[in-house]
Amino acid sequence: MKKTILMLTPAFLAGFTFVSCENPADKTTDATVGEVQEELEGSGNKFIFEDTSTIGFTGSKVTGSHDGGFKDFSGHFFLGEDGTPTAGEFTIQMDSLWSDSEKLTEHLKNEDFFEVATYPTSTFKLTKAVKTGEGAYEISGNLTLHGVEKNITFPVTASSEGDTASFKAEFDINRKDFGILYAGKTDDLIRDEVVIRLDFTAKAAAQ
Repeated sequence: MKKTILMLTPAFLAGFTFVSCENPADKTTDATVGEVQEELEGSGNKFIFEDTSTIGFTGSKVTGSHDGGFKDFSGHFFLGEDGTPTAGEFTIQMDSLWSDSEKLTEHLKNEDFFEVATYPTSTFKLTKAVKTGEGAYEISGNLTLHGVEKNITFPVTASSEGDTASFKAEFDINRKDFGILYAGKTDDLIRDEVVIRLDFTAKAAAQ
């Protein structure tokens, strides 16, 4: 019988590690996490989320990644005369979670991850908005997730025209900061970082 010998050279191992272990969060900004801050009071024009708004996420492990999001959430934000957010909040119904795998969706809802029966909602409430460029802001807010409340800071892009306003963000958080500690299988460990994508479109509230 002919035998084939596979030489595991450093170059081969480096290439294999890159392909099998690529982390989606390496391509996004890490949200800064801190203590809870005082929430902003609304002023200016109020905008209410449209049904076309989306909240998505990407989680990964050694062998690959999965996409998901939340179908049921609501919120609003206020914009000042210069277009800067002056307040805002949204609430997610956690049982509306979806993913690209039905089995994974049910697992994410149980006690290993989000525990949606115990923590049925998650909320975000704006505490600070700093303009960093044309249509660009650094947003801070109190995020309550899995029963844990922390203040997070991340970049957003925002725009408004007439009675329509929108903002988008892509960043990552560390799930362990919010008490989600499930490690996964010993040969298929789940990464701590989760990429979050926000794409909100809103209409001005009736005066």
